[in-house]
Amino acid sequence: MTRAAVVGCGDVSVVHLQAVAKLDGAELVGVCDTDPGRAAEAAERYGVPAFHDHRELLAAVRPDVVHVCTPHDRHTPVAIDCLDAGVAVLVEKPVAHTVAEADRLIAAAHRNPGVKAGICLQNRYNATSRAVRELLASGELGAVRGGSATVLWHRDPAYYRARPWRGIRARSGGGVLINQAIHTLDLMQWLLGDVVRVRGHTGRYAHDDDIDVEDTASVILDHAGGARSVVLATVANAADSPVTIEVVTARAVLLIRGDLTVHHADGRVETVAEPAAGPGGRGYWGASHELLIADFYRALPGPDPFWISPHEGARSLRLIQQVYDLAEGR
Repeated sequence: MTRAAVVGCGDVSVVHLQAVAKLDGAELVGVCDTDPGRAAEAAERYGVPAFHDHRELLAAVRPDVVHVCTPHDRHTPVAIDCLDAGVAVLVEKPVAHTVAEADRLIAAAHRNPGVKAGICLQNRYNATSRAVRELLASGELGAVRGGSATVLWHRDPAYYRARPWRGIRARSGGGVLINQAIHTLDLMQWLLGDVVRVRGHTGRYAHDDDIDVEDTASVILDHAGGARSVVLATVANAADSPVTIEVVTARAVLLIRGDLTVHHADGRVETVAEPAAGPGGRGYWGASHELLIADFYRALPGPDPFWISPHEGARSLRLIQQVYDLAEGR
Protein backbone atom coordinates (compact mmCIF):
# COMPACT_ATOMS: atom_id res chain seq x y z
CA MET A 1 0.00 0.00 0.00
CA THR A 2 1.11 3.56 -0.78
CA ARG A 3 0.78 5.60 2.39
CA ALA A 4 -0.66 9.05 1.67
CA ALA A 5 -1.14 12.20 3.72
CA VAL A 6 -2.72 15.59 3.00
CA VAL A 7 -1.22 18.81 4.34
CA GLY A 8 -3.71 21.65 4.23
CA CYS A 9 -7.37 20.82 4.84
CA GLY A 10 -8.99 23.77 3.08
CA ASP A 11 -11.37 23.78 0.14
CA VAL A 12 -9.32 21.99 -2.53
CA SER A 13 -8.19 19.24 -0.15
CA VAL A 14 -11.62 17.66 -0.59
CA VAL A 15 -10.87 16.44 -4.11
CA HIS A 16 -7.47 15.11 -3.05
CA LEU A 17 -8.92 13.22 -0.09
CA GLN A 18 -11.68 11.73 -2.22
CA ALA A 19 -9.24 10.76 -4.96
CA VAL A 20 -6.95 8.95 -2.52
CA ALA A 21 -9.97 7.12 -1.05
CA LYS A 22 -10.85 5.80 -4.52
CA LEU A 23 -7.35 4.62 -5.44
CA ASP A 24 -6.61 0.92 -5.23
CA GLY A 25 -3.37 0.40 -3.35
CA ALA A 26 -3.43 3.79 -1.59
CA GLU A 27 -4.14 4.39 2.09
CA LEU A 28 -4.66 7.73 3.80
CA VAL A 29 -2.61 7.76 7.01
CA GLY A 30 -2.87 11.35 8.23
CA VAL A 31 -4.00 14.91 7.66
CA CYS A 32 -2.47 18.21 8.75
CA ASP A 33 -3.62 21.80 9.05
CA THR A 34 -2.49 24.70 11.21
CA ASP A 35 -6.19 25.31 11.93
CA PRO A 36 -7.12 22.70 14.58
CA GLY A 37 -10.78 22.70 13.60
CA ARG A 38 -10.15 21.95 9.93
CA ALA A 39 -7.61 19.25 10.79
CA ALA A 40 -9.97 17.61 13.28
CA GLU A 41 -12.90 17.65 10.85
CA ALA A 42 -10.89 15.94 8.09
CA ALA A 43 -9.37 13.46 10.54
CA GLU A 44 -12.77 12.45 11.86
CA ARG A 45 -14.26 12.10 8.40
CA TYR A 46 -11.49 9.82 7.14
CA GLY A 47 -10.58 8.05 10.37
CA VAL A 48 -6.93 9.13 10.49
CA PRO A 49 -4.81 11.11 12.96
CA ALA A 50 -4.65 14.89 12.74
CA PHE A 51 -1.51 17.00 12.98
CA HIS A 52 -0.89 20.74 13.14
CA ASP A 53 2.73 20.68 11.92
CA HIS A 54 3.73 18.83 8.76
CA ARG A 55 7.08 17.85 10.24
CA GLU A 56 5.29 16.05 13.08
CA LEU A 57 3.15 14.25 10.50
CA LEU A 58 6.22 13.13 8.55
CA ALA A 59 7.87 11.75 11.67
CA ALA A 60 4.78 10.08 13.11
CA VAL A 61 3.09 8.35 10.16
CA ARG A 62 5.96 8.20 7.64
CA PRO A 63 3.89 8.64 4.45
CA ASP A 64 5.10 7.73 0.97
CA VAL A 65 3.25 10.67 -0.65
CA VAL A 66 2.13 14.04 0.68
CA HIS A 67 -0.49 16.14 -1.09
CA VAL A 68 0.31 19.82 -0.46
CA CYS A 69 -2.97 21.77 -0.35
CA THR A 70 -1.86 24.69 1.80
CA PRO A 71 -2.11 28.41 1.03
CA HIS A 72 0.27 29.37 -1.79
CA ASP A 73 3.05 30.75 0.40
CA ARG A 74 3.37 27.42 2.24
CA HIS A 75 3.71 25.23 -0.86
CA THR A 76 7.48 25.39 -1.12
CA PRO A 77 8.44 25.04 2.58
CA VAL A 78 6.21 21.99 3.04
CA ALA A 79 7.22 20.38 -0.26
CA ILE A 80 10.95 20.85 0.34
CA ASP A 81 10.73 19.27 3.80
CA CYS A 82 8.93 16.30 2.24
CA LEU A 83 11.42 15.86 -0.60
CA ASP A 84 14.38 16.09 1.76
CA ALA A 85 12.73 13.40 3.89
CA GLY A 86 12.40 11.14 0.84
CA VAL A 87 8.63 11.62 0.58
CA ALA A 88 7.00 12.23 -2.81
CA VAL A 89 4.94 15.40 -3.13
CA LEU A 90 1.96 16.42 -5.24
CA VAL A 91 1.55 20.18 -4.94
CA GLU A 92 -1.63 22.10 -5.72
CA LYS A 93 -1.29 24.97 -8.17
CA PRO A 94 0.51 27.28 -8.28
CA VAL A 95 3.88 25.63 -7.83
CA ALA A 96 4.69 28.50 -5.44
CA HIS A 97 3.58 32.07 -4.74
CA THR A 98 6.72 33.58 -6.28
CA VAL A 99 9.19 32.54 -8.95
CA ALA A 100 12.00 32.65 -6.37
CA GLU A 101 10.15 30.12 -4.22
CA ALA A 102 9.40 27.98 -7.28
CA ASP A 103 13.12 27.94 -8.06
CA ARG A 104 13.84 26.75 -4.52
CA LEU A 105 11.42 23.86 -5.01
CA ILE A 106 12.93 23.04 -8.41
CA ALA A 107 16.37 22.94 -6.79
CA ALA A 108 15.08 20.60 -4.08
CA ALA A 109 13.59 18.29 -6.72
CA HIS A 110 16.96 18.20 -8.51
CA ARG A 111 18.67 17.52 -5.18
CA ASN A 112 16.38 14.52 -4.65
CA PRO A 113 16.11 12.96 -8.13
CA GLY A 114 14.76 9.68 -6.82
CA VAL A 115 11.76 11.34 -5.15
CA LYS A 116 8.73 12.20 -7.28
CA ALA A 117 7.39 15.76 -7.35
CA GLY A 118 4.31 16.82 -9.28
CA ILE A 119 2.17 19.94 -9.69
CA CYS A 120 -1.62 19.85 -10.02
CA LEU A 121 -2.31 21.43 -13.38
CA GLN A 122 -5.14 18.99 -13.86
CA ASN A 123 -6.74 20.75 -16.83
CA ARG A 124 -4.08 19.14 -19.02
CA TYR A 125 -6.00 15.92 -18.32
CA ASN A 126 -9.32 17.31 -19.57
CA ALA A 127 -10.70 15.32 -22.49
CA THR A 128 -11.15 18.56 -24.45
CA SER A 129 -7.61 19.84 -23.81
CA ARG A 130 -6.08 16.54 -24.84
CA ALA A 131 -8.21 16.39 -27.98
CA VAL A 132 -7.09 19.89 -29.01
CA ARG A 133 -3.45 19.04 -28.40
CA GLU A 134 -3.70 15.86 -30.46
CA LEU A 135 -5.48 17.63 -33.33
CA LEU A 136 -2.90 20.41 -33.43
CA ALA A 137 0.00 17.96 -33.23
CA SER A 138 -1.40 15.88 -36.09
CA GLY A 139 -1.03 18.78 -38.53
CA GLU A 140 -4.35 17.97 -40.18
CA LEU A 141 -5.81 21.36 -39.25
CA GLY A 142 -2.93 23.33 -40.75
CA ALA A 143 -0.84 26.03 -39.11
CA VAL A 144 -2.00 27.60 -35.87
CA ARG A 145 -2.81 31.26 -36.43
CA GLY A 146 -3.66 32.23 -32.86
CA GLY A 147 -6.03 31.83 -29.98
CA SER A 148 -7.94 33.48 -27.19
CA ALA A 149 -9.28 32.58 -23.77
CA THR A 150 -11.59 34.04 -21.16
CA VAL A 151 -11.94 33.42 -17.44
CA LEU A 152 -15.00 35.45 -16.40
CA TRP A 153 -15.79 34.52 -12.81
CA HIS A 154 -17.36 36.04 -9.72
CA ARG A 155 -15.77 36.43 -6.30
CA ASP A 156 -17.43 38.52 -3.63
CA PRO A 157 -15.85 40.01 -0.49
CA ALA A 158 -16.94 36.97 1.54
CA TYR A 159 -14.65 34.78 -0.59
CA TYR A 160 -11.63 36.76 0.57
CA ARG A 161 -12.84 37.09 4.17
CA ALA A 162 -13.22 33.30 4.39
CA ARG A 163 -9.55 32.80 3.51
CA PRO A 164 -7.82 36.19 3.98
CA TRP A 165 -4.52 34.97 2.45
CA ARG A 166 -6.22 34.90 -0.97
CA GLY A 167 -6.34 38.70 -1.15
CA ILE A 168 -2.89 39.38 0.31
CA ARG A 169 -0.12 39.59 -2.28
CA ALA A 170 2.60 38.55 0.17
CA ARG A 171 0.80 35.25 0.79
CA SER A 172 -1.09 34.44 -2.41
CA GLY A 173 1.46 35.84 -4.86
CA GLY A 174 -1.27 37.67 -6.77
CA GLY A 175 -4.93 37.66 -7.67
CA VAL A 176 -7.00 36.44 -10.59
CA LEU A 177 -3.98 35.45 -12.71
CA ILE A 178 -2.31 33.21 -10.14
CA ASN A 179 -5.40 31.95 -8.36
CA GLN A 180 -8.02 31.53 -11.09
CA ALA A 181 -6.51 31.95 -14.57
CA ILE A 182 -3.26 30.04 -14.11
CA HIS A 183 -4.80 26.85 -15.50
CA THR A 184 -5.92 28.68 -18.63
CA LEU A 185 -2.55 30.36 -19.15
CA ASP A 186 -0.89 26.98 -18.69
CA LEU A 187 -3.13 25.47 -21.38
CA MET A 188 -2.45 28.29 -23.82
CA GLN A 189 1.31 27.70 -23.71
CA TRP A 190 0.84 23.91 -23.63
CA LEU A 191 -1.43 23.96 -26.69
CA LEU A 192 0.04 26.79 -28.79
CA GLY A 193 3.71 26.39 -27.88
CA ASP A 194 6.46 28.11 -25.94
CA VAL A 195 5.89 31.78 -25.18
CA VAL A 196 8.60 34.17 -26.37
CA ARG A 197 6.98 37.47 -25.39
CA VAL A 198 4.46 38.53 -22.76
CA ARG A 199 2.53 41.76 -22.46
CA GLY A 200 -0.33 42.57 -20.16
CA HIS A 201 -2.14 44.78 -17.70
CA THR A 202 -3.70 44.19 -14.31
CA GLY A 203 -6.18 46.17 -12.28
CA ARG A 204 -8.37 46.11 -9.22
CA TYR A 205 -11.84 47.40 -9.99
CA ALA A 206 -14.42 45.44 -7.99
CA HIS A 207 -12.56 44.80 -4.73
CA ASP A 208 -10.59 47.96 -4.10
CA ASP A 209 -11.41 47.95 -0.37
CA ASP A 210 -11.03 44.21 0.22
CA ILE A 211 -7.72 43.02 -1.26
CA ASP A 212 -4.31 44.17 -2.48
CA VAL A 213 -4.16 41.87 -5.53
CA GLU A 214 -5.62 42.26 -9.02
CA ASP A 215 -9.20 41.22 -9.78
CA THR A 216 -8.91 41.77 -13.55
CA ALA A 217 -6.14 41.20 -16.11
CA SER A 218 -5.47 41.12 -19.84
CA VAL A 219 -2.52 39.22 -21.30
CA ILE A 220 -1.08 38.85 -24.80
CA LEU A 221 1.23 35.91 -25.46
CA ASP A 222 3.44 35.61 -28.54
CA HIS A 223 4.30 31.96 -29.18
CA ALA A 224 7.48 30.56 -30.71
CA GLY A 225 5.70 29.32 -33.83
CA GLY A 226 4.40 32.79 -34.70
CA ALA A 227 0.91 32.47 -33.22
CA ARG A 228 -0.47 35.03 -30.79
CA SER A 229 -3.00 34.41 -28.03
CA VAL A 230 -5.05 36.76 -25.87
CA VAL A 231 -6.26 35.93 -22.36
CA LEU A 232 -8.83 37.99 -20.46
CA ALA A 233 -9.52 37.17 -16.81
CA THR A 234 -11.63 38.73 -14.08
CA VAL A 235 -13.42 37.86 -10.86
CA ALA A 236 -15.65 40.93 -11.27
CA ASN A 237 -18.15 39.11 -13.49
CA ALA A 238 -21.75 38.65 -12.36
CA ALA A 239 -21.40 34.85 -12.32
CA ASP A 240 -18.94 32.02 -12.93
CA SER A 241 -19.20 31.76 -16.70
CA PRO A 242 -17.63 28.75 -18.44
CA VAL A 243 -13.96 29.20 -19.26
CA THR A 244 -13.47 29.52 -23.02
CA ILE A 245 -10.45 28.65 -25.12
CA GLU A 246 -10.52 29.26 -28.88
CA VAL A 247 -7.76 28.19 -31.26
CA VAL A 248 -7.79 29.35 -34.89
CA THR A 249 -5.91 27.30 -37.46
CA ALA A 250 -5.69 27.42 -41.24
CA ARG A 251 -8.42 24.81 -41.61
CA ALA A 252 -10.55 24.98 -38.48
CA VAL A 253 -11.68 26.89 -35.41
CA LEU A 254 -11.59 24.92 -32.15
CA LEU A 255 -13.68 26.18 -29.23
CA ILE A 256 -13.67 24.80 -25.71
CA ARG A 257 -16.63 26.01 -23.67
CA GLY A 258 -17.43 23.05 -21.50
CA ASP A 259 -17.28 20.63 -24.43
CA LEU A 260 -15.01 21.05 -27.45
CA THR A 261 -16.49 22.03 -30.80
CA VAL A 262 -14.33 21.86 -33.94
CA HIS A 263 -15.65 23.84 -36.91
CA HIS A 264 -13.79 22.70 -40.03
CA ALA A 265 -13.37 25.00 -43.02
CA ASP A 266 -15.21 22.45 -45.20
CA GLY A 267 -18.32 22.72 -43.01
CA ARG A 268 -17.87 19.64 -40.88
CA VAL A 269 -18.46 20.02 -37.14
CA GLU A 270 -17.02 17.69 -34.53
CA THR A 271 -17.59 17.66 -30.77
CA VAL A 272 -15.73 16.15 -27.84
CA ALA A 273 -17.61 15.97 -24.54
CA GLU A 274 -15.98 16.92 -21.25
CA PRO A 275 -17.02 14.68 -18.34
CA ALA A 276 -18.95 16.47 -15.61
CA ALA A 277 -17.30 17.14 -12.27
CA GLY A 278 -18.14 14.68 -9.52
CA PRO A 279 -19.61 15.55 -6.11
CA GLY A 280 -17.46 17.11 -3.42
CA GLY A 281 -15.57 19.69 -5.45
CA ARG A 282 -16.65 22.79 -7.29
CA GLY A 283 -18.00 22.55 -10.79
CA TYR A 284 -15.38 24.84 -12.30
CA TRP A 285 -12.59 22.57 -11.01
CA GLY A 286 -13.66 19.98 -13.56
CA ALA A 287 -13.29 16.21 -13.24
CA SER A 288 -9.59 15.79 -13.95
CA HIS A 289 -8.04 16.00 -10.48
CA GLU A 290 -8.66 12.29 -10.04
CA LEU A 291 -7.05 11.50 -13.40
CA LEU A 292 -3.89 13.46 -12.56
CA ILE A 293 -3.65 12.02 -9.05
CA ALA A 294 -4.08 8.45 -10.31
CA ASP A 295 -1.43 9.07 -12.98
CA PHE A 296 0.98 10.45 -10.37
CA TYR A 297 0.55 7.34 -8.23
CA ARG A 298 1.12 5.10 -11.26
CA ALA A 299 4.37 6.97 -11.93
CA LEU A 300 5.74 6.52 -8.39
CA PRO A 301 7.60 3.23 -8.95
CA GLY A 302 9.22 4.33 -12.22
CA PRO A 303 12.59 6.03 -12.66
CA ASP A 304 11.44 9.06 -14.64
CA PRO A 305 10.22 12.38 -13.16
CA PHE A 306 6.49 13.06 -13.23
CA TRP A 307 5.74 14.91 -16.46
CA ILE A 308 4.20 17.96 -14.71
CA SER A 309 7.26 18.53 -12.54
CA PRO A 310 7.99 21.68 -10.53
CA HIS A 311 10.06 22.91 -13.49
CA GLU A 312 7.14 22.35 -15.87
CA GLY A 313 4.63 23.74 -13.41
CA ALA A 314 6.65 26.94 -13.07
CA ARG A 315 6.24 27.81 -16.76
CA SER A 316 2.83 29.43 -16.24
CA LEU A 317 4.00 31.11 -13.03
CA ARG A 318 6.86 32.74 -14.94
CA LEU A 319 4.39 34.14 -17.48
CA ILE A 320 2.30 35.59 -14.67
CA GLN A 321 5.34 37.10 -12.99
CA GLN A 322 6.23 38.87 -16.24
CA VAL A 323 2.76 40.46 -16.31
CA TYR A 324 3.12 41.56 -12.70
CA ASP A 325 6.54 43.04 -13.43
CA LEU A 326 5.11 44.99 -16.36
CA ALA A 327 2.24 46.24 -14.24
CA GLU A 328 4.70 47.50 -11.64
CA GLY A 329 7.02 49.05 -14.20
CA ARG A 330 9.83 46.56 -13.67
